[in-house]
Amino acid sequence: MTPLVSRLSRLWAIMRKPRAAVGSGHRRQAASQERRQKHAKSNSQAKPSACDGLARQPEEVVLQASVSPYHLFRDIAEVTAFRRSLLSWYDQEKRDLPWRRRVGRRGAGTVVWVSEVMLQQTQVATVINYYTGWMQEVNQLWAGLGYYSRGRRLQEGARKVVEELGGHMPRTAETLQQLLPGVGRYTAGAIASIAFGQATGVVDGNVARVLCRVRAIGADPSSTLVSQRLWGLAQQLVDPARPGDFNQAAMELGATVCTPQRPLCSQCPVQSLCRARQRVEREQLLASRSLSGNPDVEECALNTGQCQLCLPASEPWDQTLGVVNFPRKASRKPPREESSATCVLEQPGALGGAQILLVQRPNSGLLAGLWEFPSVTWEPSEQLQRKALLQELQRWAGPLPATRLRHLGEVVHTFSHIKLTYQVYGLALEGQTPVTTVPAGARWLTQEEFHTAAVSTAMKKVFRVYQGQQPGTCKGSKRSQVSSPCSRKKPCMGQQVLDNFFRPHISTDASNLNSAAQ
Repeated sequence: MTPLVSRLSRLWAIMRKPRAAVGSGHRRQAASQERRQKHAKSNSQAKPSACDGLARQPEEVVLQASVSPYHLFRDIAEVTAFRRSLLSWYDQEKRDLPWRRRVGRRGAGTVVWVSEVMLQQTQVATVINYYTGWMQEVNQLWAGLGYYSRGRRLQEGARKVVEELGGHMPRTAETLQQLLPGVGRYTAGAIASIAFGQATGVVDGNVARVLCRVRAIGADPSSTLVSQRLWGLAQQLVDPARPGDFNQAAMELGATVCTPQRPLCSQCPVQSLCRARQRVEREQLLASRSLSGNPDVEECALNTGQCQLCLPASEPWDQTLGVVNFPRKASRKPPREESSATCVLEQPGALGGAQILLVQRPNSGLLAGLWEFPSVTWEPSEQLQRKALLQELQRWAGPLPATRLRHLGEVVHTFSHIKLTYQVYGLALEGQTPVTTVPAGARWLTQEEFHTAAVSTAMKKVFRVYQGQQPGTCKGSKRSQVSSPCSRKKPCMGQQVLDNFFRPHISTDASNLNSAAQ
């Protein structure tokens, strides 16, 4: 059994609750497509859509469209030149990222798996700190990273590897996608190529942008036709001798050079093969009326509104954008707006200090399984709002003095598809016996425990508003300077577990893990 996979499964099982409960036992575009694919798999036997499954789409779908060879790689010499130039650049310029150091060593599959799931949500610079501190408190750290359901699917996949696959990860993109929950086409290809050397291409947002510019593809890359073409190009280009390095190089190029808004074309190792760059030169020549003397500058022979990979007729070439004309993004719907009222309920602790009440969200939907302050949907009047919120609080904590419920302000937090406004209330219980018994799904935590619990970024914002409104503090300041456990000089138990997890040749058995967690 692979030790890293086993530890991953056990660590998730131990650390997926707030700190107070532990002792008692408690890349963006590609990821969105993977979720749709898994959902489609569970409801239909049909083949997955273009970006969502490894199974090939019927070629008729692609052949029916008019596509010029201008957008493709037409010979092996061009492909070889692209591979050589990109890999040579990568060998010299690649960033030193922590998960890359484990490639080629035992347990590399697990490490690549974790890093790729994290990278689906945000940029490399953000992920490095999360990865380095990963598993200090799993859900608490993941809460700031976003897309919490991915963390749960990672746990489910690790458990399946341990319990059903004998501790051995699948080694091909096809079997990874088939056998592991939450692993779609992109993640499967990344793990298989980087960790196990399978010559399979990958397409994430960075790779899609690179390919669209290199082959002057201006159509929406998320469409079925264009997406299928991009996966075909990626498979054609991947270097069979160094597939993992090639895929990372393509992603690296998109992340550091061929960026969305300000690409550094002069630093691009494949600029001589870039159709977008050639289009810029052609437009400059047209503007200077000297095109006739430069026959080498090509264009799409079907660029008359027929080619489905060219810029759409409704969005013609924009001289001010240059290579950023490729690709044109489909317009995104603005996030829907919702409102909620939430209350920080505080009581004196049995051993001194203050305790705050957290309740757990449902296991499905937005922020599934995370912990939050008691909340209710927005009511049209303040009187109704106070009544509904007080009823919710009493459901968890019993009779409460309504007169102490105070409105403190509001917090606006935008998720990927929802703009949520929280009306923040506070209620401090003083001079009465602390509530010690709460229903299942609720917990009293100290402020220190709150900072290590599985709460969302939005709830941390809410708590800052509450703290800033308490007597003796300035708005926005901390009521008490409580540092999180791992901000201290001596590593906390969670950090020690993490260090052991990634330190090679050190075994950490289940009893040690449980001891550390407690």
